[in-house]
Amino acid sequence: MPIVFLIIFVMIFLVTKDYAEAFVVMLSVPFALIGGVYLIYVLGYNFSVAVWVGFIALYGLAVETGVVMVVYLHEALDRRLRAAEKGSRGPVGFGDITDATIEGSVLRLRPKIMTVATSLIALIPIMWSTGVGADVMKPLAAPMIGGLITSAIHVLVVTPVLFSYMKERALRKGTLEVSKMAKWMRE
Repeated sequence: MPIVFLIIFVMIFLVTKDYAEAFVVMLSVPFALIGGVYLIYVLGYNFSVAVWVGFIALYGLAVETGVVMVVYLHEALDRRLRAAEKGSRGPVGFGDITDATIEGSVLRLRPKIMTVATSLIALIPIMWSTGVGADVMKPLAAPMIGGLITSAIHVLVVTPVLFSYMKERALRKGTLEVSKMAKWMRE
């Protein structure tokens, strides 16, 4: 598992090109872990290979949605920063960071809820299955179901708050700049 966490962190860093933002996205993993462990405990499953595979799949999904949230947040803020650089608006202030965070979060709300809902719709029938292989599939699906719910809360609530805090801190320091995340985000 530590190797999986390291690989995930390195991949997030390669996308965000910033250690702090990679760490913020990586925080979705412990939130996913909380939900997964809780549901495993409630259902009385032991930690088996199937459970660990479920957790690894859950971590990938949690991180993916975290990265997409950060991309949306950056896109909204970078649009304001580029407009300020071009001189078509005044300098970016704290209110602009808050507005960009709300705009990016709202744009990501429906896709995130749809992702979680479709995943749950696919996984919940597995929990009711009784046929051949159900004894392996149930422990695999359980951490994903519990973790999807808690990681969704993290990505929709905690990630935007941490993003806003980081960008406001950068503004205070005078280091707020357009994202280094990806060149394709440029207009």
